[in-house]
Amino acid sequence: MLKNNKIKTVDVITLGCSKNLVDSEQLMRQFDALGYKVRHDAENPDGEIVIVNTCGFIGDAKEESVNMILQFAELRKQQKIGKLFVMGCLSERYLKDLQAEIPEVDKFYGKFNYTNILTDLGQEYRADLRLERTLTTPKHYAYLKISEGCNRSCSYCAIPIITGKHRSRSMEDIENEVKILVSQGVKEFQLIAQDLSYYGLDRYKTLKLPELVERLADITGVEWLRLHYAYPAQFPYDILRVMRERDNVCKYLDLALQHISDNMLKIMRRNITKEQTYNLIKRIREEVPGIHLRTTMLVGHPGETETDIEELKDFIIFARFERLGAFAFSNEEGTYAYKHYKDNIAEDVKQQRLNQVMELQQKISSEINQLKIGAAMKVMIDRVEGENYIGRTEFDSPEVDPEVLIPISTEGVKIGDFYQTEIVDAGEFDLYGR
Repeated sequence: MLKNNKIKTVDVITLGCSKNLVDSEQLMRQFDALGYKVRHDAENPDGEIVIVNTCGFIGDAKEESVNMILQFAELRKQQKIGKLFVMGCLSERYLKDLQAEIPEVDKFYGKFNYTNILTDLGQEYRADLRLERTLTTPKHYAYLKISEGCNRSCSYCAIPIITGKHRSRSMEDIENEVKILVSQGVKEFQLIAQDLSYYGLDRYKTLKLPELVERLADITGVEWLRLHYAYPAQFPYDILRVMRERDNVCKYLDLALQHISDNMLKIMRRNITKEQTYNLIKRIREEVPGIHLRTTMLVGHPGETETDIEELKDFIIFARFERLGAFAFSNEEGTYAYKHYKDNIAEDVKQQRLNQVMELQQKISSEINQLKIGAAMKVMIDRVEGENYIGRTEFDSPEVDPEVLIPISTEGVKIGDFYQTEIVDAGEFDLYGR
C-alpha cells in the first residue's frame, strides 16, 4: 500500500529531446491545476502516479527508455508506486510490443494522445490551459516548440515514422504562448522543431520562419531567441537578415548537415549536394558575421567509404563549426536504410570514424575558445555550482553547449540576469570570466 504522503503525487520522468520535455511540461500543468503535487525527474520517484515520457529515436535511446520502464514496472509489482503510465516516441512506435512484453504498465500512450491519461483517471483536460506549462527548466529560459513532424525522407531517420507529416503551429498560438511565459519571468527562448526550415509551408504555403522570429522578437521581455534544428535544403535565407537586424535574435544556428560527400548525401537522401552545402555555409558566415554554427554529423551509414570520411574531415576544417556533435549509424526498423541497405560497416569501424571526427572538432573548438580570451561578452547566469556561477553567452544553448564559469566571490550576481563579462581564460570546452 502507498503511504498517505504519496497520494495525489505525480512523478514525471522525461527521456530524449527538448521536444519531449515540452510535452511533459504541458501535461504537468494539467496535473498542477488538479491539485496534484508534481515532480520532474525526482531523485527517487515514488508517487501515486508515475509517467515515463520515452524516446525512440536510435538504439541507445530506445534501450534507455526500455530500461527505465522496466525499473518502474518492478516498483509497480512491489507496490512502491501507484499507477504507471508510459507515453512518448517509444510507445508511439512500438505500442503493441510494449503492451505484450511489459504488462505491469497500467497503460501506454503515444506521442500525441497523452492527455488521455487525465480522462482515464476520471479527470477533465483543461483546454483553457493548453498554452500553459509547468517549466522544468530554470524560470528564465524555456523551450518553444513551433511544429511537429517532418516531411523529409532521410534514409536513416525514424522521426517521420513516429511523428508523421510536418504540422506548423499558428503564429498567433506561438506568440500567445511566449507572452504567457514572459509574464512568468522567461527571458530566453530556444525555438525547436524536427525541422525549423519547413515552418509555415504546410499552413501558410510559404516559408514563414523569418516572419515568426520577427514577431516573437517584437514581444516586450523577449531578450534572447535561439534557433535549433534547421534543415539545409530549402533553407529560409531571410532568417539571416533577421539575425543581423534584431539584437535579441542570437547569432546562433543549429543546422543538421549529417555529411558532405555527394556519395553520402545521395545515399542518405538529403536532397542537397556538396557544392550547395559549402555555398550555404559561406553565405551564412558572410551574411551574419560572428555567427556560431552547431551541426550534427552521422558516420558509419551503409555505403560510407574512407574517402567519404576524408571529405567530411576536410569540410569540418573548412567550416570550423563552433559546435559539432556526431553519432554512429543505427539501423532503425522501418527506415529507408533498413529496407534498402545492408548495415555492413563494423561497429568498431563506426566508432573509429566517430572518434576521428570528434578529435578533429575538439581541436577546432579549443582554438575558437582561445580567441575569445580578452573579449567582453553578455552572459546569462543559469545557476551556482561549487565555487562558480555558471552562465552562457548568446552562442551557448542550455544542456548541449559550453558554459562560462565566474567565481562565486563576485558580488551582486543574480541567477537569471545578464552581465557583461570579461573572458579571462578558456579550456577545451568552457570559458572563464569575471
